[in-house]
Amino acid sequence: MKAMILDRPGAPLRFADVRTPSPAPGQLLLAVRACAVCRTDLHVVDGELTEPVLPLIPGHEIVGVVEAVGSDVKGFEVGDRVGVPWLGWTCGACRYCLSDRENLCDQARFTGYHLDGGYAEYTVADHRFCLPLPVQFDDAHAAPLLCAGLIGYRSLVMAGEARSLGIYGFGAAAHIVAQVARYEGRRVFAFTRDGDTEAQEFARELGAEWTGGSSTPAPEELDAAIIFAPVGALVPAALRTLAKGGTVVCGGIHMSDIPAFPYSVLWGERVIRSVANLTRRDGREFLALAPEVPVHTEVALYPLHRANEALADLRHGRLQGAAVLIP
Repeated sequence: MKAMILDRPGAPLRFADVRTPSPAPGQLLLAVRACAVCRTDLHVVDGELTEPVLPLIPGHEIVGVVEAVGSDVKGFEVGDRVGVPWLGWTCGACRYCLSDRENLCDQARFTGYHLDGGYAEYTVADHRFCLPLPVQFDDAHAAPLLCAGLIGYRSLVMAGEARSLGIYGFGAAAHIVAQVARYEGRRVFAFTRDGDTEAQEFARELGAEWTGGSSTPAPEELDAAIIFAPVGALVPAALRTLAKGGTVVCGGIHMSDIPAFPYSVLWGERVIRSVANLTRRDGREFLALAPEVPVHTEVALYPLHRANEALADLRHGRLQGAAVLIP
């Protein structure tokens, strides 16, 4: 099969012929129909996430069709369409797995990081972590739901009952969560890169009632803020927008260091919390909700061999919505 290979962090992906995998017990062999490009992929490729299993096929927002079923698999048949997210395997026996917090499992393995992912024509995946996809979404538009959508949804849940919501970094995750927030009757305030009028217009099209640069003060106190941009300096900036009792949710797996800030910015029972990965429960809940909204994913399509170009466009902020690779 054809695949894009990461040989070492910081190097361009290599387009290569590799052996098509066979499903082990408990696995599905999937023909990849689409794989979205996530900022986490950038963190892996650029070496900011430091423990990839190399050589590696990146990609963890996979839409595929079952080609073969390994032994010990129940509930899936050849021809089924499924989605594969970032969380690819957990032990199932630790205190986190046994308390519906499998996203915190210390032995967890992640798709496109510890396990080969979807920048390829075929991949294998643990059937326990394959999610049935709503028929309302075609392959390309379903792919961003599997991380941008799921992490956005988990971040929104962590924001609690906030009625006024700031979103920092208006990319793939933000453009989905803004739609869900508006569906739930929340008010959305979008913070983009300073001077990025195109992103601000995109946010307004998706229902944001106010847009501005990330260094611009909000027009009023907000109940919560979600940060998708991997910029630690945004944490104290977001705290300063919050009313007492408000929450800042850090939605990324990687962020630059948070600078020191005065305690008075946090005081008043304000909260900072991170979002770690996702659970299968998140997947089931969000994929049932997405057609009800209905969520529209904005996508830019790239052939598989142009994955480096898609990553560069994401790195330099040239995308609205999500890049999607089509093998």
